[in-house]
Amino acid sequence: MSDASTSSGVELRVNGTRHRLSLDHRTTLLDALREHLDLTGTKKGCDRGQCGACTVLLDGRRVNACLVLAVAAAGKQITTIEGLGTSGDLHPMQEAFVARDALQCGYCTPGQICSAVAMLDEVQRGWPSAVTADITDETIRLDDIEIRERMSGNLCRCGAYVNIVSAITEASR
Repeated sequence: MSDASTSSGVELRVNGTRHRLSLDHRTTLLDALREHLDLTGTKKGCDRGQCGACTVLLDGRRVNACLVLAVAAAGKQITTIEGLGTSGDLHPMQEAFVARDALQCGYCTPGQICSAVAMLDEVQRGWPSAVTADITDETIRLDDIEIRERMSGNLCRCGAYVNIVSAITEASR
């Protein structure tokens, strides 16, 4: 239970819509999305930043929503899986995941897709990873090893990794 001393008004910009919420200062972005805005596509897995199921985009960069306080996300653009596409107009990454059967139970899929979208932006910007062969080269070669390294923060309990890598490869084209 919160009172005036532990809560504040927070304005969150989620998927292009502004939301004014009264939240306890300790409320995570994940809980604000799921419990206060009913955006349940973002999943609560470990609630410790270890599985990536809660990955969303914060000003275009991937973050674990369970580790970000909602008050810290105020004024930033938040994109969840619901904001990437709709059932009638899927994002290219969502289309690739469907086409490549890159999901089994589907629990990790929203976080995987959000992470993959941001990862492709990182590659396009020329940000190297721990396995980038030549960090002086302006073009990063996006092979399976590079994709696996960059997606290593997103776990899949079902083991759909081969198809996830295939989907990301397809979407990167």
